[in-house]
Amino acid sequence: MRIGEIAALVGVSTRAVRHYHHLGLLPEPVRLANGYRDYTARDAVLLARIRRLTELGVGLDEVRDVLAEDAGRDLVEVLEELDADLGRQEARIRARRERLADLLERARAGRLPAEGPVSPWVADLFAAMDETSAALPGPEPAMAAVDREMLALLDTVVPEEEREAMMSTVTHLARTPGGMERAYELYRRMDELTGARADDLRVEELARVLSDSLPDELAARIGEPDPAEEARLDGFLSDLSPAQSAVVRRALELLRERAR
Repeated sequence: MRIGEIAALVGVSTRAVRHYHHLGLLPEPVRLANGYRDYTARDAVLLARIRRLTELGVGLDEVRDVLAEDAGRDLVEVLEELDADLGRQEARIRARRERLADLLERARAGRLPAEGPVSPWVADLFAAMDETSAALPGPEPAMAAVDREMLALLDTVVPEEEREAMMSTVTHLARTPGGMERAYELYRRMDELTGARADDLRVEELARVLSDSLPDELAARIGEPDPAEEARLDGFLSDLSPAQSAVVRRALELLRERAR
């Protein structure tokens, strides 16, 4: 095969093939008498492996390590692993399409929340929040809007397997009789801490109310904080007043104490 043929077969550009040659990921094939590269089926398998690994987010240095391990393996074994990679990617695409289909259905019915595309359980929670807020006097507490934004962000950034467990636990509030009403009372009281200092006397009481409102399953999932989690929490709390931030941090401490 010529370079254009192998590139078309695998679905990459000839420029990419030359780049992989330059990096040493794809060995230079034997050249014919006329100077053209002569690629084999094994070269095509190797090129397809490189493409698949990069599509899966593997860095080129890591690709080099994987290919070095592949060098001594049987061709059938390499093809089987490549097929398994394709199968995993196909499953991810199928899952994304299923989620997209649900979002499309909700959007067409006018039930997609203003916060943007979110998972079904978060959309259901937001619907319960809308219903509760509409039944209460006055405007929705500002802290409720902050909570919506935080939940929508978590729904996006938390890994899928962790997100499902976490969000199903959080939506426990929507299914518990009186749970949403208690949440909105907490939102109202948190609004009263706007502009308050971290040493406000109301912080400890509200932290205990917040901690007590959350189920044991959530307490069990909260481990000891690490630097990455602390940085993410700082980002979440950056728009809150010192007192509101102190309530959330103290509630997390109480949850960890409950889980020990």
